[in-house]
Amino acid sequence: MSWFEAFILGLVQGLTEFLPISSSAHLRLTAVFAGWEDPGAAFTAVTQIGTEAAVLIYFRKDIARIVSAWFRSLYDRQARREHDAKLGWLVIVGSIPIGVLGLTFKDYIEGPFRDLRLIATTLIVLGIVLGLADRLASRDAPGGRHRAVRERKPLERLTVRDGLLYGMAQAMALIPGVSRSGATISGGLFMGYTREAAARYSFLLAIPAVLASGLFELTEIGQGHVSWAPTLFATTLSFLVAYAVIAWFMKFISTRSFMPFVVYRILLGLLIFALVAAGVISPHAGEAAG
Repeated sequence: MSWFEAFILGLVQGLTEFLPISSSAHLRLTAVFAGWEDPGAAFTAVTQIGTEAAVLIYFRKDIARIVSAWFRSLYDRQARREHDAKLGWLVIVGSIPIGVLGLTFKDYIEGPFRDLRLIATTLIVLGIVLGLADRLASRDAPGGRHRAVRERKPLERLTVRDGLLYGMAQAMALIPGVSRSGATISGGLFMGYTREAAARYSFLLAIPAVLASGLFELTEIGQGHVSWAPTLFATTLSFLVAYAVIAWFMKFISTRSFMPFVVYRILLGLLIFALVAAGVISPHAGEAAG
């Protein structure tokens, strides 16, 4: 991997990680359209450490409060009633599905799941799911086009059941094209949470899963065409870009719908299908031989 490839891929990773459009799919597609070799699941996982570092800094006050309350809950029964302590436990519960499924399907994640036809399918299907979830949230919003039918829940009302369902939704992002934020935010909206609550928990829930995945894949860097120096460069760049994206995205969802992302996902998926059908690109383009 050249330094230029690392620059572009780091930029793409930072721009797309927290938007509901799938960073893993965009890294794969960027390499295909540029005629580069697929950077692979390991490169994606490691560069995501950079984007999660942005989450740790952006939400540092929330995270410090949650971690502190969680540790107190280990020995103080009263602390276990605090929302932050409960949230700490729910992040752990919600991380279980992706951990189990990630280890179980590791070979598929690094191989068959990177087929461009599957990526196109997940882009379209999850785009439709996100659109339906967003429409439901818009219908329930005060002052919306339709009379509110139920009150949207804040993050303080998160339950163990909902935390586990969030985790199951996040686990779907093991397939490139799904989008971690897109799947978890959709799940949260369907469960009746506000856009802000769904997005905030999505970001918090991603921290243990992404950091664990990145550390697990560290040994894979340097084994193929992806070397350490460009990977570290891409990871640093992704951190800088991701921080700006988080700040923008949290403001965006407070007043706007997810429909622009829905339309983009569907159009991109259809474009990939068209290019594959026309023989312009191979569904396995860029994959390393063997």
